[in-house]
Amino acid sequence: SSHFGSSYTSARAFVEIHTRLAAHYLLAAMAPKAMKAMKAVTSISKTGLAEAVATATELKKSDVMKVLTSLAEVVQKEVKKTGKVTLPGMCMVKTRLKPATKAGKREMFGKVCVVKAKPARTIVKAFPVAAIKQLFK
Repeated sequence: SSHFGSSYTSARAFVEIHTRLAAHYLLAAMAPKAMKAMKAVTSISKTGLAEAVATATELKKSDVMKVLTSLAEVVQKEVKKTGKVTLPGMCMVKTRLKPATKAGKREMFGKVCVVKAKPARTIVKAFPVAAIKQLFK
């Protein structure tokens, strides 16, 4: 029976090693495509946004730049004060208090990691409005 047990464990080890290798090669094959997709996406700049709004509303680009700057300032002040701002037709910006975490050992992805204590902190999140969500359904 000892002979059977050793061949069984070696077979299991063989399968496990091959499974890991297959997963590694699969990830390696996928990685360049994912990187390409991420690099290709560029956001519109503030100037580009100002030009688009200026042409759509027949205003001067410099005026639109001032509006965008003041909008950013107003949103920052309001989020700091109330913790919530809605930009109509775009998104809602909210703050949330993330609770403090205790130090200790935690299991993450099957490995035990030592985690440092972290204080409670306020995080900022943006949520798209329903109209933007509908674009991607």
